[in-house]
Amino acid sequence: MTDSNEDCIFCRIVEGEIPSRTVYETDGALAFLDANPLAPGHTLVIPTAHHQHLQDLDGHSAHVLYETLHDLVPVVEDAVDADGSNVAFNNGSAAGQEVPHVHGHIVPRFENDGGSPIHAIAGERPELSDAELDDIADAIAERTE
Repeated sequence: MTDSNEDCIFCRIVEGEIPSRTVYETDGALAFLDANPLAPGHTLVIPTAHHQHLQDLDGHSAHVLYETLHDLVPVVEDAVDADGSNVAFNNGSAAGQEVPHVHGHIVPRFENDGGSPIHAIAGERPELSDAELDDIADAIAERTE
């Protein structure tokens, strides 16, 4: 993993080569308004070092990224008088990640805005038996030991 990727639009924003509406910056994270917002105040939070997927982040970078999200959620909601927000990552192209640089979305939400909860992003829900759910839970748990 390199600190910067010259082909990455977010790395170019970090380097100051592309302008952004930066709202917050730390040594390891940068937050700026999404150029194609889903709602007023839609903010992206990125690590300043280039990492494509969440699992590519080292522990410190992950901590800084989450801490920045944690600090900014109430600030963004307050700034646009939002009733709540969705906070999410698209992790990999199959999940809709369009820019191959880790980025968290803070999407302010408003009563009756017509938006959907996070459960609406995956399309049809799979029909899984209790045995299949148990097998999946076991497979995940085994990998965390």
